[in-house]
Amino acid sequence: MTLSSQAPAPGGTVTDTVADVVSAALLDDAIRGVHSVFQPIVELDTGRVVAYEALARGPVGPLERPDALFAAARAAGRLAELDEACRAAAFRGAVDAALVAPLTVFVNVEPEVLDTAPLADLLAIAERAPGHVRVVMEITERAIAARPAELLRTVERVRELGWSIAVDDVGAESMSLAFLPLLRPDVVKLDLRLVQERPGPQIAEIMNAVNAYAERSGAVVLAEGIEDERHLRTARGLGATLGQGWLFGRPGPGAAPGLTVGELALPGAGAPAGALGAVSPFACLPDGTPLRRAPKALLIELSKQLEREAMRLGETCVVASTFQEARHFTVSTTQRYRDLVARAGFVCALGEDLPVEPLPGVRGAHLDPADPVRGEWDVAVLSPHFSAALLARDLGEDGPDLERTFEYALTYDRDTVSAAAQSLLSRVAPRVGPVAGLPAHAPAAAAPAGRPAGGLAVGTTNAEVLLRRALEATPSGVTVVDMRLADQPIVYANAAFRELAGLSAQDILGRNCRQLQSPDADPAAVARIRAAVAAGESCRETVLNVRGPERTPWWNELHLAPVHDADGTVVQYIGVQVDVTARVEAERALVRERDRTSAALARIQELAYTDPLTGLPNRRRLEEQVEAAIWEARARGDALGLLFVDLDGFKAVNDALGHAAGDELLQVVAGRLRDRVRRRDLLARLGGDEFLVALPDLHPETAAAEAARVAEELVASIRRPVPLLGTEVTVGASIGVSVCPADGVVFADLLHRADLRMYERKAASRGAVARAATARAAAAAVPPPAAPVLG
Repeated sequence: MTLSSQAPAPGGTVTDTVADVVSAALLDDAIRGVHSVFQPIVELDTGRVVAYEALARGPVGPLERPDALFAAARAAGRLAELDEACRAAAFRGAVDAALVAPLTVFVNVEPEVLDTAPLADLLAIAERAPGHVRVVMEITERAIAARPAELLRTVERVRELGWSIAVDDVGAESMSLAFLPLLRPDVVKLDLRLVQERPGPQIAEIMNAVNAYAERSGAVVLAEGIEDERHLRTARGLGATLGQGWLFGRPGPGAAPGLTVGELALPGAGAPAGALGAVSPFACLPDGTPLRRAPKALLIELSKQLEREAMRLGETCVVASTFQEARHFTVSTTQRYRDLVARAGFVCALGEDLPVEPLPGVRGAHLDPADPVRGEWDVAVLSPHFSAALLARDLGEDGPDLERTFEYALTYDRDTVSAAAQSLLSRVAPRVGPVAGLPAHAPAAAAPAGRPAGGLAVGTTNAEVLLRRALEATPSGVTVVDMRLADQPIVYANAAFRELAGLSAQDILGRNCRQLQSPDADPAAVARIRAAVAAGESCRETVLNVRGPERTPWWNELHLAPVHDADGTVVQYIGVQVDVTARVEAERALVRERDRTSAALARIQELAYTDPLTGLPNRRRLEEQVEAAIWEARARGDALGLLFVDLDGFKAVNDALGHAAGDELLQVVAGRLRDRVRRRDLLARLGGDEFLVALPDLHPETAAAEAARVAEELVASIRRPVPLLGTEVTVGASIGVSVCPADGVVFADLLHRADLRMYERKAASRGAVARAATARAAAAAVPPPAAPVLG
């Protein structure tokens, strides 16, 4: 969550905008009436509230929602003015509500006004407060790609004031993970989808990176979007120690009632690093770093190796390079960097006379001849789990270019690599033109002559009239979005689309298509649409939309295709929409039925192979397992033991105490057998009071002795008294043992031999009992010796 809610790119989730239709007077009133509400941030372990986040709200009316307010200000070119008013309102509101130390206030800075945001007024408000105002300045990850130099300067300015830094929505884009070691935030705010969505590989990748950074830096992890206990458990599992969401309290005018107050401990992941851009990457090398000398030809190969490493690291990687002059950015370099930018998260290349964008997606900047970086050859690669940099200084030799000598160091020290990357990124020029998720920084192009505002050019030729009629008659929904206008509005929608949307033309034209997006739309699908639009590519996705004022959900199979002008610039996007709700619901019903059938089959399989009383496998399952174990034993030259267990005295207990007690006794015996065997041993119930135990992985020479020893242990365990129905009963066991391969190499032979030996032991036991009883009876029948007669 941020102080201001920005309007995303086409395919976002903001439901409505009035960016282009509000009057200047209405916007004036809205900016003057901006106020803040505050949402609590709590410690997950203690439940204490330690901070509040300031959230902007406009006055009651069409601009009350922050998305509509900021879209209108952006369209009017008054974003900086609104952003300043929001921050001032946040500080005044925090002071008026006594949200001072030990509490902390989180305040947001808009990406587009990063390096010009006036902070002195905020500092004055804080100094006039009756208590100390502790501030964490939030920077959204949307600023990272568009304005990295301004972002780094803002972080430096904020830290010089003694305030802390938080990066918001971490994980929404992979690039934010790559920038963590560069921004050095004190607080990492996880995007709410991490706690609200089902865990998957992407979330695991994000948490690996975040926890690695937090462990190294001491930064605090904050989870947003916690709305219920399940979200809370997930947040704790992700490593978050702070939480924010409706479970702890909704935004309000001041402190939330009933919450214990605590202090937010921020160990200080980052500290002021000095004036950015004042040093070169080579100057970031620590004193005493061993330096080597090599020709440029070797440096090129070392650079290529770092580039290959960056491509392996993927979207969480930052690559920052300098090439001295534009002529060194050769054709082969162009090809390598075209591949690099397609895989890495952020790539920049600096050099004298290099343009703002040397290649599509590669950020650049012209280096002044007096800039110390102009005399260096640097490549820095930084990701959450890897850091390396080649930092070289030109020694000014003449001769063939590839033979010129450089003084260089190849370092893997993360602090040095981070400082070198910061030095280069502080020189990157701001991006010009629309960015996915970011509004344009340059003025929007005026509508071409002949086209009315909010609509396509009126057809004048027979061909144009025919085309327009064809579009209106097309059964699929067709829209045209103008990429040159602010907020990329819809400028044409045919009758089929108006019917799909459940809106009139005046409710559609001039607005961004995000108004049709459902809040429950798949974020991954939305992200793919944004990426395709940012890259100027076509795409096809099925997304959840809403229809009409009642916002009825429907599934939209969306086809997007770019339209280019003569210069190859994307000027429009054509969208074709088809309602596939019936198909999607049928597919989902089929999946549910398949899952239900699979569960039923699994249950049938379980019942077919499992003893319902003890939960042990039955004879059928054990036979399959033993046959497989016999094959493995024969292949390895091992032996296998089979134990046939029959309880002694069970019938007497069953007859005396009843079948329920007998069932409970069998369950106890099964548990004791399970506890006494090894994890890899096999155990089953044959039926009645008979059990089987298979012992794989025995040594052939000692298998019989080992099986006999286990049998004795099982007998001893079974003989322990069992409490039943308020009394204790004792049963014994007779166990017959067979060994593979000595007694057979198939399950049936082993079972038969073990069965025979079990009966032999039972008969021997009964004989011993009978002999003991006879002895006792004989002893009782002998008369006592006569007493001596005393004379």
